[in-house]
Amino acid sequence: MYVCSCFGITERQVREHAETGACTPRQIAGACKAGTDCGSCVRKIQALLGRGACPRREALDPVVLTTAATTAAAAAAAAPAQTAAEAA
Repeated sequence: MYVCSCFGITERQVREHAETGACTPRQIAGACKAGTDCGSCVRKIQALLGRGACPRREALDPVVLTTAATTAAAAAAAAPAQTAAEAA
């Protein structure tokens, strides 16, 4: 069954892209253009992907990566300051 009639993308193709790491509608769009023309298939793609469909989602999502890196850097910067304050 077709998911994206604009580009002729099927459910099977969406699932194949999901199996290779495309876990969000945006990543599916990057892989095969589905959802980039009229946008009517985006909800179908979301439904096919489901919640928690990609265990590596956090590792693949650039927003999560950026947030995690910023949080880790802030924690690392704060740790020496706390140690110095505790020593005094």
